Amino acid sequence: RVQLVESGGGSAQTGGSLRLPCTASEFSRRGCMGWLRQSPGKEREGLAAMDSYGAINYADSVKGRFTISRDNAENTLYLQMNSLKPEDTAMYYCAADERPGACIVVAIPEKLKDLHHYLENWGQGTQVTISS
Repeated sequence: RVQLVESGGGSAQTGGSLRLPCTASEFSRRGCMGWLRQSPGKEREGLAAMDSYGAINYADSVKGRFTISRDNAENTLYLQMNSLKPEDTAMYYCAADERPGACIVVAIPEKLKDLHHYLENWGQGTQVTISS
């Protein structure tokens, strides 16, 4: 079972940027990886997902502001977050899964919101707080 460790969280002002790395104990050449977030009183929200071929899907709430990428040599997944807003305040998690069907979160845009169902392995999370 892959181990995932997020870092890079912290505080920023509205309009600022943060970059979240997620280091994996191993990088599978199959399956998908992604990012989701959760804030108190709100449902988990799938933000972005990427398959091993580089296909990507973004949630409308972050499209044009957030960028998912991966460095296979470093076993690291990234989430670059620009133009941050107070509503981006949340705990951010990276997730991964190589089971068949996991990449439905990339293939079918509407499934991204349920990323937490399809990608079984999560990190411990990193807190992001955006002030106005």
